[in-house]
Amino acid sequence: MKHFNLSFSAAGFLGIYHLGAASALLKHGPKMVKRVKCFAGASAGSLVATVLLTAPDKIKESKEFLYAFSEDVRKQKVGAMTPTYDFMKNLRGGIESILPANAHEIAEHRLYVSITNAKSRKNCLVSHFASREELIKVLLASSYVPLYAGIKAIDYKGEKWFDGGFTDSLPLLPTGRTITVSPFSGRIDICPQDKTHWDLYVTFAKHSLLSKENARRNRNIKFHQWKAISSQC
Repeated sequence: MKHFNLSFSAAGFLGIYHLGAASALLKHGPKMVKRVKCFAGASAGSLVATVLLTAPDKIKESKEFLYAFSEDVRKQKVGAMTPTYDFMKNLRGGIESILPANAHEIAEHRLYVSITNAKSRKNCLVSHFASREELIKVLLASSYVPLYAGIKAIDYKGEKWFDGGFTDSLPLLPTGRTITVSPFSGRIDICPQDKTHWDLYVTFAKHSLLSKENARRNRNIKFHQWKAISSQC
């Protein structure tokens, strides 16, 4: 049986699309999911990739957390940037409540998380996790958007890191076929099918996308307009 990889793009609060895709794969293509050799992702995509690999039974719980997290952010005076609001602390709480104790062992060399080095601005795909805490740190690094999610980059192995979506928002693994998932329409295997699109693509952080619909979706990354997003899951 031929195996392949599965990669989830950076998505912000549009990660709800990824959770919908993951649910559909588990429900309608369980044999396909079993054939996935490696999982990859950036930002919110890395979180969903991790859950699908290490705790597929927690997809529903992940959706509930994301909805609650979004509403919590929405209630703040200036969203996640409210000075008294700790975005990363709340995200960590959600991750810790969902990942199993042996998540790092399951993820070892099967999960590839995209992160960006704060000093060199170069991308790194991390696939080795010495402990559950190290896995959580890498996931937080991949999800940390400077200023929006706080002013301190994530410490990992003595260096500072931030959102992998800035340098590789849709990781393609070097070995084997990689099936890609994105909440943005374009040259992606699993993505929204827009009624109209331009036959023109602009690449940002290795992710090709350009359309009126994608511009609207991009606004929803931080402002989480759930009604429009959920209809596509």
